[in-house]
Amino acid sequence: MTALRLPYFTLSSAVMDPMVAALGALENGPLDNVIIELAFLRVSQINGCAYCLDMHAKALRKMEVAQTKLDQLAGWQVSHAYSERERAALAWAESMTLIAATGAPDSVYEPLKAHFSDVEISELTFAIGLMNAFNRLAVSMRQ
Repeated sequence: MTALRLPYFTLSSAVMDPMVAALGALENGPLDNVIIELAFLRVSQINGCAYCLDMHAKALRKMEVAQTKLDQLAGWQVSHAYSERERAALAWAESMTLIAATGAPDSVYEPLKAHFSDVEISELTFAIGLMNAFNRLAVSMRQ
């Protein structure tokens, strides 16, 4: 394992603290925490953030999410373990994470409307964007 490049979370606490507060607001918001954590775990898989993979897998286990669901997350598109609501959220998470390639198309956005309220879509979008920021910080600083 490589050493932490900089303790960015303390060096830039004036920036980090509001990001952590935003996570807290999302966890206390209207969106189901299992959906949030599944999205966080999938984003972290794509971004290769080992620290976040560990943290979000533990959180999902604590929420008593089936191990099968965690084991099949990387292949959710062909798995029978996910609901249509979860599939819509995971597709949006992937599309946003790979936005340079996908452009977050309507074909991925529109299915969200069948499963989430406007507020939930907004919060899911914030959650995915925030996790991408956390992943980029952790990976680049070798956390």
